Amino acid sequence: MDRFAWLRHIAALDPAHPVEAEEIHKITAAIEFPWDVRQALGLALFRTYAVPSVGELLARTGEFTAHTQKRYDDTVLLLGATVDRGFDDPDSRTAIRRMNQMHRRYGISNDDMLYVLSTFVVTPLRWLDEFGWRRLHPHERQAAVTHYRALGRRMGIRDMPQDEAGFAALMDDVEAARFAHTAGGREVADATLALLATFPPFSALPAALVRRSTTCLMDPHLLRALHYPVPTRAERAATRAGMRVRAAVERRMAPRTTPITVDDLPEVRSYPDGFDLARLGTFASTVRPSSAAADPSRR
Repeated sequence: MDRFAWLRHIAALDPAHPVEAEEIHKITAAIEFPWDVRQALGLALFRTYAVPSVGELLARTGEFTAHTQKRYDDTVLLLGATVDRGFDDPDSRTAIRRMNQMHRRYGISNDDMLYVLSTFVVTPLRWLDEFGWRRLHPHERQAAVTHYRALGRRMGIRDMPQDEAGFAALMDDVEAARFAHTAGGREVADATLALLATFPPFSALPAALVRRSTTCLMDPHLLRALHYPVPTRAERAATRAGMRVRAAVERRMAPRTTPITVDDLPEVRSYPDGFDLARLGTFASTVRPSSAAADPSRR
């Protein structure tokens, strides 16, 4: 099997067909670019923390700060089920039902869910444009949109854009209008950064270096919203150069023949004896007061 066999297979599939779009997206996310997609989705999480209504809610639940590893694992396992098994699989239906139960419990608005969905579409595509070992085929871009629109429909999200350009415009517009610093958003971001430093291969490096390198991959407007120091131009250039070296090395590696599933991920560590998708996520009925309510100066 040569390095571009999967790309030729993708080119022969129809991204407008739901089943074939699922196959394309699984090849992209789990065979051709599994590490890249996971890193990009991790950065997408940070973007959501900078939207005050999202970051503050995540902080008030206490889950992302008190149980960061478990909350990360639950997110990966629930979302990963839809990629690994396809939307019609019973496990995927269980995962989506669990996500819907959580969203209803916390009264998350359609606007916030739509923004989060847009980050899942756009952030990996932009990451792969810059750091992928090959260019994405147009079918892969369309299949990503098809996948997340299918997920959005099953989650009851309204007013979804039809294409990548629409999702990108939505994400950029929301960030320009709504990104702002909150104590809760920063608290959740700090907890997530600390967790990322424990994942292999980053765990072999000093935690401070991992944190700084991660911020080098964040957009300046995101860093400002989180009140993180903006890295120097030299630091950003060095980090991006390292990512491109990694891509060049991967381009010369033998192709992966089977998908990497969530069960294969070393960073998912909360369930060494297995897990029940129906029991993942949060079940708390109350949340802490917002930082704005606790401190009138933040209103």
